[in-house]
Amino acid sequence: MLERLPLPDADVRLDPAWLPAEEAAALFDVLRDQIPWENHPVRLFGRAHPAPRLSCWIGDAEAAYRYSGLLRTPHPWRPPLDTLRDRLRTTLGVPFNSVLANLYRDGRDAMGWHADDEPELGPEPVIASLSLGAVRRFVLKHRREDARLALDLPSGSLLVIQGATQANYRHALPRTARPVGPRINLTFREVRRR
Repeated sequence: MLERLPLPDADVRLDPAWLPAEEAAALFDVLRDQIPWENHPVRLFGRAHPAPRLSCWIGDAEAAYRYSGLLRTPHPWRPPLDTLRDRLRTTLGVPFNSVLANLYRDGRDAMGWHADDEPELGPEPVIASLSLGAVRRFVLKHRREDARLALDLPSGSLLVIQGATQANYRHALPRTARPVGPRINLTFREVRRR
């Protein structure tokens, strides 16, 4: 059951066991082997750098997405992912048409501070983020205030970020020096035509 987290100027909800442990473990294995993982470049200060993780953009044909100055054309849906999309559509009532799959191979793979606030996502996007595999820390911090929240997201957890959260907060998956296994994160989105 999704519970709203105590975070001002935000609507963030968490179900730490949205998928049962056995289902989450089996899904991790299937997706790790079936997804065509890529190392996309990201632009920082005008220069392209390899992303500190592997990823794959998957979705409906019209769900092309501009990120870090590059247009991403989606790979077609795969059976486990379109089944998850249907479950999330039913649960959240959002017509998700794409998912960004990220593979964090170990604690050195990370994602820096950012917001999912691209124009194609609309002014108050709903992002449904499913974690599989190793537990990793996810952090949100307010853009103007001292509000901050750190969550250790277990395998099978569903985090829903919606409303004004992207406008008011940035989030990150920091590097860690402690030994940690691989993690897959699936962020379901609705890309809109402009």
